[in-house]
Amino acid sequence: MNPAALFAGGLVAGLAAGTASCAAVQGGLLIGLVSPGSPHSPGSPRAMGAAGAGPATRATHTARDLRDALPAVAAFLTGRLAAHTALGALLGLAGSAVRLGPHTRAALLVAAGITVAALAVRMLARRGRAGCAAARDTPPGHLGCAHSDRHADRHGDAQDTAREDTARTSTARTRTGRTSTGRRGTARAAGLGLATILMPCGVTVSLEVVAVSAGSAPGGAAVLAGLALGTSPALAALGLLLRGLATTRLAVLGGVAALAAGLFTAGSGLRLGGWLPEIGYPAAAAARAYVGADGVQRLTIWATDRGFRPGVAVATAGRPVEIVFRTSGNRGCTRSVAVDGRDVALPVTGARTVRLPARPEGRLRYACGMGMYVGFIEFERPLTPASSR
Repeated sequence: MNPAALFAGGLVAGLAAGTASCAAVQGGLLIGLVSPGSPHSPGSPRAMGAAGAGPATRATHTARDLRDALPAVAAFLTGRLAAHTALGALLGLAGSAVRLGPHTRAALLVAAGITVAALAVRMLARRGRAGCAAARDTPPGHLGCAHSDRHADRHGDAQDTAREDTARTSTARTRTGRTSTGRRGTARAAGLGLATILMPCGVTVSLEVVAVSAGSAPGGAAVLAGLALGTSPALAALGLLLRGLATTRLAVLGGVAALAAGLFTAGSGLRLGGWLPEIGYPAAAAARAYVGADGVQRLTIWATDRGFRPGVAVATAGRPVEIVFRTSGNRGCTRSVAVDGRDVALPVTGARTVRLPARPEGRLRYACGMGMYVGFIEFERPLTPASSR
């Protein structure tokens, strides 16, 4: 297929379906753009000064912070684009040999989720220390972090003078190291962008299959580059929002949201790998496979944006089975199904058949590409010897 057509397809998929999906999975890494010691860090002098300033001053600080955040966000998106383009080229060149299996992706999702949660906890801890420091510097009569700090303000002008000297010294040091800090922050942001390839959303997994089928490095690179560019506007807006929140009292809300995203990502990885106990597993099956004239069992399962229907089906052990996954306007993560150790990409509307060899008694578990939704097939012992022929 023409690389230009593949690029256009990836771009449309990113804009239409990948925005919410990829932002939910990969957005937590954006919390790492608020690096320790940066002018945007909650504990930095600029952030503390903005916290105690008036509305006009805070608005000026916020506008300046958003302007200064653009290089970091741009570096993050550039790293993300480079990683997706390189992976697409590898997939197109080498085919399925370089694809990650569901269990490997599950382990990477767990590791990435833990990393995001750790970044969020660190942000919340810095915000807490910054709040206490700002409270100790408030004038008498204002509530602080510790009520015992009120008596410290009675020393008067001597402490105020020392505090001003310290602030001037800190400002001079900040100006001296601003260039090196900015470079480190940009490199950090680019590294976080590269790391997004380890946290694929459902749409990414679907387009990886398209990259494999492209059969060439330019074609594979084009489709994943289109996806990365299509999802960039939403991630850019999210990155600027989180960067701005870091210098306001809403930083706690941003940290909590990032912590929730990290835990969600880790939980999705655990579910994708089948490493979590299934709570509320239904006892009764909603569908039973029928046996065709060729002796093959067949099941029809609908992949919807809210999960798989039916969620549980029954088949007979010892016979091959064909699972027909059907979709109708599905743009969610269930368009990618991890079943029997492989990934299957489904069309937006249509059907895809997965044939499985005869299996012993037991349960087959399958999941969407993000591990959010799961389904089961129970393979039961034949009722009579004749039924197993």
